[in-house]
Amino acid sequence: METTGTRRSLAWLVGIWGLTRVLLLLFVFKVYVFPGPDVTSDVSVIYQGWYEVLRTGTFPLDDVTWQYPPAAALAILSPALVFWLDYPSAFFVLAFAADLAVLLLLLYAGVRPGRTLRGAGVWVVGVPLLGPTVYARYDVMVTAVAVAALLAGARRPRLMGALTAFAAMLKVWPVLLLVAARRRAAWGWAALTAGALAAVFALTMPGAFAFLTFQRDRGTEVESLGSLVFHVARQYGWDGQVLLNYGSVEFLGPYVDVVSTAALALSGLAFGWLLLWRLKARRFLSHTLADAAFVAVLMFVTTSRVISPQYMVWLVGLAAVCLCFRGSRMTLPVGLVLAASLVTVLEFPVWFAHVVASDDLGVTLLFLRNGLLVVATLLAARVLWRSTVTRTAPFPLPPQATRTKETSPPS
Repeated sequence: METTGTRRSLAWLVGIWGLTRVLLLLFVFKVYVFPGPDVTSDVSVIYQGWYEVLRTGTFPLDDVTWQYPPAAALAILSPALVFWLDYPSAFFVLAFAADLAVLLLLLYAGVRPGRTLRGAGVWVVGVPLLGPTVYARYDVMVTAVAVAALLAGARRPRLMGALTAFAAMLKVWPVLLLVAARRRAAWGWAALTAGALAAVFALTMPGAFAFLTFQRDRGTEVESLGSLVFHVARQYGWDGQVLLNYGSVEFLGPYVDVVSTAALALSGLAFGWLLLWRLKARRFLSHTLADAAFVAVLMFVTTSRVISPQYMVWLVGLAAVCLCFRGSRMTLPVGLVLAASLVTVLEFPVWFAHVVASDDLGVTLLFLRNGLLVVATLLAARVLWRSTVTRTAPFPLPPQATRTKETSPPS
């Protein structure tokens, strides 16, 4: 039976969610103007441009900014479902609906035995910390599918596998949700679903996998961990440039390729650590699947050549799933991710001009945000290792039992 305390918590969560989401909608619909560059231009210019091309039955082959798996076409085309609105308005409404879907999933999971509403609280608070960018990118839609996949993982591995594959075909990162999946059904259904989707798109729409080449050619984006090298180097005469390249603001010039290669090497080391963990892990608890997914995505976001603000939506969603479980010990890393989300909205869009200029304010914000992500990654990895790999000492026997054992006659 639902307790009064639970009902009160649900009311607070829904109320705060409603107020903060209305504010986000007011910003994306430009009733109020959010500080910094217009974050909705990606929808009204880039997404809508892709929409016009995708409607013809082909992918935007001549646009290097198209860097997404083929099922991303479904997200870009989805505003057609809300046909009575113009494209940007329909997109914002669908992003809002995806946000609501995540809340409902977390609330449903949070009131079940062994669960808690802390996860829903993380989502309610974390999303508005990122500002209107959340509703101006399709990442919130991908996150909704990923959250559904993780919550289904414990009881419905087939559903988890299918949802994970679909999410990965929307945007690659959800494949990491499978890092701790132990049941063959999850992997099998993921492979079947991904294969079926890939075949359908390859046969029906030209250029379904052109995104692989476009991704390969990206450089070091100005908000990434590696970019800090060049933000500092600019203070000492580095003669590179900051330009819009492959759809993001990137550093171009001497040694950029070296730093980009180092970022790829760090991602490789992260993959190696995850493989080692998977081989050594012995204790898989109810929350291990979510904890491992959170750690894996944290590692690859932090070491990536690109850390766009919308990447933080992924982390907030996975962090929320972790804290749905009472047994999860990811509270501190989740808190650091929320703090990093707040700093993220300050570096983009509020003071993005300072980041591009590499001045004191911009560099300080990046050091703080990326530093929080690094610390969160290391702490989360440590928690995961200790909860699943490190051997725990056996519980000591109570003194009375010990004396009885010592004085009992041999059998």
